[in-house]
Amino acid sequence: MAEEDREARTAAGQAAGHEPGDEARVGVSDETADGGAEGTASDPAEAPPKDRLGLRPPPEGGWSAPILSFARRATETLSGGTGVCVGVSGSAGLGRDSMAVERSNLLSMMKLSVKVLIQSTLGLGRSLDSDYPPLQQFFVVLEHCLKHGLKVRKSFIGQNKSIWGPLELVEKLCPESADIATSARDMPGIKTGLGRARAWLHLALMQKKVSDYMKALLDRRDLLSEFYDPGALMMEEEGTVIVGMLVGLNVIDANLCVKGEDLDTQVAVIDFSLYLKDPQSNESPKDDGKMTAILDQKHYIEELNRHLSCTVTDLQAKMDSLEKTNSKLIEELSAATDRINALKEEQEQLKLENLSILQRSKQKQEVTQQDNEVELETYRQSRQGLDEMYKEVWKQYKEEKRIRQVTQLQFSFPLQEVDWQDFVVAT
Repeated sequence: MAEEDREARTAAGQAAGHEPGDEARVGVSDETADGGAEGTASDPAEAPPKDRLGLRPPPEGGWSAPILSFARRATETLSGGTGVCVGVSGSAGLGRDSMAVERSNLLSMMKLSVKVLIQSTLGLGRSLDSDYPPLQQFFVVLEHCLKHGLKVRKSFIGQNKSIWGPLELVEKLCPESADIATSARDMPGIKTGLGRARAWLHLALMQKKVSDYMKALLDRRDLLSEFYDPGALMMEEEGTVIVGMLVGLNVIDANLCVKGEDLDTQVAVIDFSLYLKDPQSNESPKDDGKMTAILDQKHYIEELNRHLSCTVTDLQAKMDSLEKTNSKLIEELSAATDRINALKEEQEQLKLENLSILQRSKQKQEVTQQDNEVELETYRQSRQGLDEMYKEVWKQYKEEKRIRQVTQLQFSFPLQEVDWQDFVVAT
């Protein structure tokens, strides 16, 4: 915080001619008695500066020079470089409206709150409980940021302003936040919307999702316009800057006990003493080294997270491709199984047909064999009869041949005296 100390010393030198009792105007709201919150007055004369700040009264004799200088410096934009001096209601004509100054002040306080919270956790191992003062002040500053420009909601009981309404939208925008919203609603001992909103913020910090939920909320400013006036911090660019600051809280492990705390009636007062240091003291190089190491580790984890996210995306794509391939293979397997079953049925049918053909062939073969045997037997019998007939005919042929020869001899030798009886006997 060396830069803030130097700025505080410069502002203290410029404020040498002012009385110690001068007060700066930050522009945040106190809580109402019923758990709601009163709106930020558009006219600075409607409430004393001390009430608008929600600050503790200064000690007797006024504030010290560093505190006074910081209070004056808190009315300027730390990142801008041009100071705006805001006093009573007559100072509104300096070129910037009150809402812009309030947004600038809240942005500066959130920057200091986050920085002090991260730096102060270096010696605690980055693990916090609900009694840690910088953490309590962080919630106070965040609550003031959420209350800035909040519209008054009228009911039959009366007017009420609560940040629980905008936070309930997160449940619709981020379904993963439904658990903490349900826990905040059902938590025993909490009766007001402000108490539920505070419990919700505690649970979101333990989940390390505050920045994510706030970003989802700011992305739908069309819905936020129902709860916030134009020019409210949540409706302007300062809200986006604060969401970027909240990302740094992901390096902190918060172990908060929400049950049993009186979240309905806690007074949201910003303690500036946590953000001021003795001008003679400087930040030690050891703390700078620790902060550098933590930031390096944070960047490494973020890079590793991005790499793992890319890996998960690639694996998801591969898984989808494998699922499609698996589905296709299952379909092909089902088709092949159906084809195999059809072929098995066809095979069984062909086996039956083959068996039937074999049986018919065997029967035909037996019938043919019997016919052949009958024909063979008939042939044998016919052959035997033909052989006998041939023998008989052969005998007749020989007899006729002999008779013919005798007849020829008789006609050849009619005049010769031949003893015919001898020839016949000889023949």
